[in-house]
Amino acid sequence: MIKLNIWAKVMIGISVCLMVGFISGLSTQESLQSWYANLEKPSFNPPNWIFAPVWTVLYALMGISAGLIWDAGWKNKPVQNAIMLFLAQLILNATWSVVFFGTQSPIAALVIILALLILIWLCMRRLRPINRWATVLLLPYFLWVSFATILNASIVYLN
Repeated sequence: MIKLNIWAKVMIGISVCLMVGFISGLSTQESLQSWYANLEKPSFNPPNWIFAPVWTVLYALMGISAGLIWDAGWKNKPVQNAIMLFLAQLILNATWSVVFFGTQSPIAALVIILALLILIWLCMRRLRPINRWATVLLLPYFLWVSFATILNASIVYLN
């Protein structure tokens, strides 16, 4: 088996997270200009152009976090559990975009993003004893998804 150093693990983590972001972003393109543009949105809704750079940074931070955890030792059971929880929240993250934009279902997306927020919080709790910095790197993601949850709920309410 090839032994990877921490930088390789971090780069793989970043690549995987960015790829998930890119793939889930494909489901937003068509709806962004049509369906989403016609929704009632709250006054605090950010401009559309802000989402791509914010998510790019967040996915990179998530990837670094994943690489740090992976480097803590894959054979370690708490590390395996933390990585599985990380992967679960990453899948739920991508699912939210597909449901919100792809199926145009803000109510179903609200249920998903609430579950996502809980998974991120649980993931951060699992990561903390393994690597404090891996947890800190997920804090902006947790805060952004918290904001996105409020935004999603507001869109449900207004529409």
